[in-house]
Amino acid sequence: MVYLDFEKPLQELDKEIQELTGISAKGKVDLSDKIEQLKINYSKTLQDLYSQLSPWQRVQVSRHPDRPYTLAYIDYISNKTFTELHGDRTVGDDKAMVGGLGDIDGQPVMFIGQQKGINTKMRQIRRFGMANPEGYRKALRLMKLAEKFNVPIVTFIDTPGAYPGLEAEERGQGEAIARNLIEMVQLKVPVICIIIGEGASGGALGIGIGDRVLMLENTWYSVISPESCSSILWRSWEHKEKAAEALKLTANDMMQHGLIDGIITEPIGGAHRNHQQAFENVKTEILAQLNVLNPLSSEARITQRIQKFSAMGVVHDLNSET
Repeated sequence: MVYLDFEKPLQELDKEIQELTGISAKGKVDLSDKIEQLKINYSKTLQDLYSQLSPWQRVQVSRHPDRPYTLAYIDYISNKTFTELHGDRTVGDDKAMVGGLGDIDGQPVMFIGQQKGINTKMRQIRRFGMANPEGYRKALRLMKLAEKFNVPIVTFIDTPGAYPGLEAEERGQGEAIARNLIEMVQLKVPVICIIIGEGASGGALGIGIGDRVLMLENTWYSVISPESCSSILWRSWEHKEKAAEALKLTANDMMQHGLIDGIITEPIGGAHRNHQQAFENVKTEILAQLNVLNPLSSEARITQRIQKFSAMGVVHDLNSET
């Protein structure tokens, strides 16, 4: 288990449990009562810590290396019926963006999402989930395919942003994301977008326009990361905690401002501590939302989608104030 810096009390308790367990096994000494008490203290400390996480701590949890990524969610939710589809039919196949057909309890679904990679080599290949323009064009191609065959779309968002390389800009990064925004708002099939980790900038928004936008409990969604915000405002990353607080990027903040439609509960201690429970919570929410969205006509869904995103933000009429 990898422990985050604010989890040091848990790390110390875990170390004690392991030590006493080892002593008990080797010396044939019955330390079961002490071990059990330590486990109780561990559970209580875990619950206390995660009941009062700061925005920066939630950012840290969203980046935990043991946290499940898009393909893990898809494989579980689709019961391994997922068939990945490749390429944008123009440039190539972006490994940072994955997508394909699967089903949830017999219902066909088009799954799309960013994949960070499960080890160092794969993270380099997938560029830590930062997609090039061809990744967003692949995503759009799959969305249009889903629309053609009347298949609902579920997107999983987990990215520190769109890939910032020169080649991405040369191939039209901004245009690709903007195209997705205007096309997604007009899709005739149900679209559910779920932030499962990091939701940064246009890289997240490029697959984030849907009838329902949901966030897992320990995720964040913002135009910029706390570190980048700190470096711009204070010329240093040292103020990232202050920036995280000011950005209002947590699921609760997003919900209060009407920018998302719901929060999916995570297991105590984060999704990385109980993958299966996290998968089940997400699957249950997807099925519940599809039951609401499927009976609606395509015209009603599109109208509601447009109205929802058009209502976001605050507009001040300066002329009326003079």
